[in-house]
Amino acid sequence: MKTPRLSPQTLRVLERFVERPTAWRYGYELSRETGLKSGTLYPILMRLAKYSLLETKWVTTEDGVPPRHTYRLTPNGVELVRSTFANSRASARSALKVRRPAFSGGKA
Repeated sequence: MKTPRLSPQTLRVLERFVERPTAWRYGYELSRETGLKSGTLYPILMRLAKYSLLETKWVTTEDGVPPRHTYRLTPNGVELVRSTFANSRASARSALKVRRPAFSGGKA
């Protein structure tokens, strides 16, 4: 499976889907939770949908209110999120185990 480049901003968006991977999410909600502006967020969402990592649909709420676009992870997206964040947790754990040399405190 080909995946898009996972920039820090893309990882921030994917991270918001970790708790409830199959729940539908609004773009505005994701923008508030990630702190990303729409000019950054929506291209990321479109790219993830292009790679079949996100499913999208329009939701009509009430008369006179424009439909809203919603997003959720596809099975491929769930797999990517789980592997990406499992790898990052493993990396964080191994980084904690790295021993750092003690500072000698002497003059050079």
